[in-house]
Amino acid sequence: MKFADFQTGQVLAAGPYVLSEIEVLDFAKKWDPQWFHTDPEAAARGPFEGLIASGWHTCCISMRLAADTFLAGSESYASPGLAYIKWLHPVRPGDVLRLSATVLETRISRTNPSLGILRWRWQLHNAIDIEVLDLEATGLFKLN
Repeated sequence: MKFADFQTGQVLAAGPYVLSEIEVLDFAKKWDPQWFHTDPEAAARGPFEGLIASGWHTCCISMRLAADTFLAGSESYASPGLAYIKWLHPVRPGDVLRLSATVLETRISRTNPSLGILRWRWQLHNAIDIEVLDLEATGLFKLN
């Protein structure tokens, strides 16, 4: 999508994405090697009663869905960051995830008219519609 295609109030959908156990283990071993992400037997005895994905992994999945569905072919080139991020419910191997992105604001920079600014809320849900991730991101788009 091009920057001009984003409209305040618009709700966009992406997915599904099916998360495998191998992917959970591989990501966690490399980036978040805590036992409840890397050891299925120990995780089964832990507070989550099973293996769960790293919250950072769920962020990566959301980014991939957004990049493939909304940002491919756009003028997007950077982000100054997130206003907030919340991991609301554990994500487990086998979960089928869908991303909902709500456009909160689009505007042209006051100081640089060749820069579009997109503020949007991403919500990732599993197959039974439990929200697992909620974040607000700002994206920058080079318009000229």
